[in-house]
Amino acid sequence: MPWNYNREYPTKRRFAGINTDQSRRTVNKRALFLIFALLVPAAGLSAQDFKQMLRRADALVNFPDSDFSAEYTIVRDVPGEGRSTTVCAIFRRDADKKYVIIIKQPEINRGQGYLKLEDTVWFYDPESRKFNSTSSRERFQNSVARNSDFTRSTLAEDYDVVAGEKTKLGIYDCWLLSLRANNTEVTYPLMKLWISDDGLVRKMENYSLSGQLMRTIAVPSYQKLEGRYVANKILIIDDLSGRKLNGTIVHEKVQISVAKASLKRLPDSVFSKTFLESMSE
Repeated sequence: MPWNYNREYPTKRRFAGINTDQSRRTVNKRALFLIFALLVPAAGLSAQDFKQMLRRADALVNFPDSDFSAEYTIVRDVPGEGRSTTVCAIFRRDADKKYVIIIKQPEINRGQGYLKLEDTVWFYDPESRKFNSTSSRERFQNSVARNSDFTRSTLAEDYDVVAGEKTKLGIYDCWLLSLRANNTEVTYPLMKLWISDDGLVRKMENYSLSGQLMRTIAVPSYQKLEGRYVANKILIIDDLSGRKLNGTIVHEKVQISVAKASLKRLPDSVFSKTFLESMSE
């Protein structure tokens, strides 16, 4: 049964200061960050405390001392078009900022793959036997998921906390943090982040620089793996576009299930173009 976002997290999804008029939006954005600036000291924590919170959230789901592999099942629901399923094998070497993704299903895409080396993501098409450079920002297999969703977490590296407050998210006591990117390489420049008291990210909202809500991501559960954590399920909702069905706006969503997680050491050859080519033969 598909996981019900509203049942698990009965909370409003609203971002102050959004307005279709550009001039009013600019004013509202300034007011928003003035409010954020007041919230930080009111929360009783310093900027360093909030940065440490992000570092902990990263550390709990990253694997700098080992490799990581798992099987991801990605179910895409497009309103009016139906459901499709992609199964892929994912291999990560966080210490070297590398990852490999091999598409196993559906058959029409079998053998396609992704390889991240340094700042470049390569996409391999077994039909043409060619590699094309893409980026972490691009959609994964044309879904609302992005290539950046499958790599190590870099919240503390890429974002600064501009506000923080205690809140409740379903059954979880959380810190709600408002983040702003400190570089231009990120997929989304603004973010809201719900971190539960155990340090794990439970929900995030991705925004454009203008304050437009782009995506909502929820992580209802994790599995523990040798002192670190791997999400069991992830739900991604495309808030930017939707389709009216039976009088209700329905958004595209992706549900990701993670299985066969392992921290076993992988051969160096896995993180290469040669490996991607061999897996399609």
